[in-house]
This record gives sequence, structure tokens and C-alpha cells, in this order.
Amino acid sequence: MATKAFILIETSVGKTKLVAEALNKVEAINSVDTVAGPYDIIAVVTTDDISSIGDLVTNEIHAISGIMRTVSCISMDN
Repeated sequence: MATKAFILIETSVGKTKLVAEALNKVEAINSVDTVAGPYDIIAVVTTDDISSIGDLVTNEIHAISGIMRTVSCISMDN
């Protein structure tokens, strides 16, 4: 069964648009929304399992220039 997560992303000042554009190119990401509040972007991802979410965040999302911090929230309702 697929695992869904919401990735809350804080970006460097002035980098939100560039980060959102880069996130939209990542295949496992279903949607990317810029938001107001303590985080700048919320990305929704779907992978095969929880371990794959960790790999995606570590290897692909954190590799994007301008990302300062992420918080991953695993969905309990799929």
C-alpha cells in the first residue's frame, strides 16, 4: 500500500519560488503549494513505504538549493 506524507518546507529568504519550481520536477511529489505561516511550502508525496519517504527527503528534497529545513508528516489516512 502506498504511503502519503506532507513535507513542510522552510526556504531561504527569496528562494521560495525557485524551490517550488525544483520540487515540481520531482516525480514522487504530487503537489507543491506555497503557503503563509511558519513554513513556506507544503509538498504532498506518495511513495511505496515510509522508508522511501525518508530516502526521497534525504536524497532529492534536501539536495535542492534554498531549502533550510523540512518536517515530514506521515498521513494516517490513505
